[in-house]
Amino acid sequence: MKSTLWCLILILIFIGQNEAKQPPNIVIMLMDDMGWGDLGINGEPHRETPNIDQMALEGMTATSMYTSAPLCSPSRAALLTGRLPIRNGFYSDNLLGRNAYTPQDIVGGISNDEILLPEILRKVGYTSGIVGKWHLGHRSPHLPLERGFDYWFGSPNCHFGPYDDKNTPNIPIFLNSSMIGRYYEQFPIDRKTGISNMTRLFTEEAVGFIHREAAHGPFFLYWAPDATHAYTYASEEFRGTSRRGKYGDAVRELDAGVGAILDALRDTGVDNNTLVVFSSDNGAALVSKFDGGNNGPFLCGKQTTFEGGMRAPGIFWWPGTIKPGSVTQQVWTQMDLFSTAVELAGGEAPTDRILDGLPLAPSLRHPQLEIARPVFFYRGDLLMAVRKGAYKMHLWTWSTPEHELEEGINYCPGFEVANMTTTNQTDHSDRPILFNIDQDPTERYPLSPNSAEYTAQVPKLLSVVFDHRGKLVKGEPQLNWCDPAVMHWAPPGCEALGQCLKAPPSNPTKCYWPH
Repeated sequence: MKSTLWCLILILIFIGQNEAKQPPNIVIMLMDDMGWGDLGINGEPHRETPNIDQMALEGMTATSMYTSAPLCSPSRAALLTGRLPIRNGFYSDNLLGRNAYTPQDIVGGISNDEILLPEILRKVGYTSGIVGKWHLGHRSPHLPLERGFDYWFGSPNCHFGPYDDKNTPNIPIFLNSSMIGRYYEQFPIDRKTGISNMTRLFTEEAVGFIHREAAHGPFFLYWAPDATHAYTYASEEFRGTSRRGKYGDAVRELDAGVGAILDALRDTGVDNNTLVVFSSDNGAALVSKFDGGNNGPFLCGKQTTFEGGMRAPGIFWWPGTIKPGSVTQQVWTQMDLFSTAVELAGGEAPTDRILDGLPLAPSLRHPQLEIARPVFFYRGDLLMAVRKGAYKMHLWTWSTPEHELEEGINYCPGFEVANMTTTNQTDHSDRPILFNIDQDPTERYPLSPNSAEYTAQVPKLLSVVFDHRGKLVKGEPQLNWCDPAVMHWAPPGCEALGQCLKAPPSNPTKCYWPH
């Protein structure tokens, strides 16, 4: 009896040691156009994000989490490659300093020369799943299962539409390598009421992935729902539950999804061995007005390189490893998630290229640690600003082009800061605009060029820029060419559904990016 008991104890010790040696599961929750100020933990007055707020209270909040671009596609490409869009090719040089992304007529996608996070994780035994929006190219060889993911439920593009399937096809929904329907058809969205079940489906698929993989581990889950991108939507259950209209309903359902995913990690017993990160692909789209979010105190929004365009929520959750309720002043970029995930997984980061992401795993356990590092703010192919430490220096400024203002489009509504929210691309390289961003995160009060602080800091930041430009090898731009023939006329799997559409003749032209 005693020998049997000792054998059982030794087996349990062995299992425990093996579990301790297993690298952590990694879950990245990337929202779409959700602003820093949309969370109760960041001061949203109605406190309509109880699960996300609780996640922060149980984990760590990063006060300075930056995206790598002020809009969707290049931001996501940077997260999954650990490299700035100017390096990984997710930009256009058709016109100087213009934001570009991947609409369904884009010819390009993420370059085969780039190495994506799931491709590295696969080599060390991870199973990777993406649930939600991909946005890195909608044709082979750019699709998720061709780029390291093992499972996909979601869409290559945003839920734009509805279209007539004649001049423009509706966007498909994929399960792994085949479409299973289209937005506004098999997967309806009521633009008038804002009702859709997509967030519920994305949540169910994420929870299902965790339950399937938890016993086999390790796994990487990339949860990328898009309900907070205009036109926003939520299910009937959440309709009218927010004080903030349809956008608030969408936030509330996403918050419930966060709670369901964390519960799935607990229910499967892997919560203590799972790092979960919550963020957004860019700042809130203030241009969407009541169908957009809130960037708190930060200047402007999506499409700009001001704080409101590129500072995003940053929450880390890892029970037993991250101290509950901790706050870090470490300046993070989402590219650091690439390098940190590789570090935690025991993978090998590529050494034949510059990585912009830093491996910051020690900061998770020791939030007081701070590494002074530069953050570069690009709008397309133009370096607009740089931050290092407490200081942010603007070399160029541009908010909304004049022709768009005349059409009622405004990326900085209610914000008018002299010499900053310029309606034309304005070069300040001879006398950069400098802020102590810790003291003035609103970017309203630039330091005087005659001040000792300005005189001391600008040369240091210019040296950072000089070094960056000297080492920069631009990737081949992937977002230059558009062609109506490459739209979603006949995605993989359309034959089985009888949903193949006739494509028009090919007519490639240079994409026009207005801002």
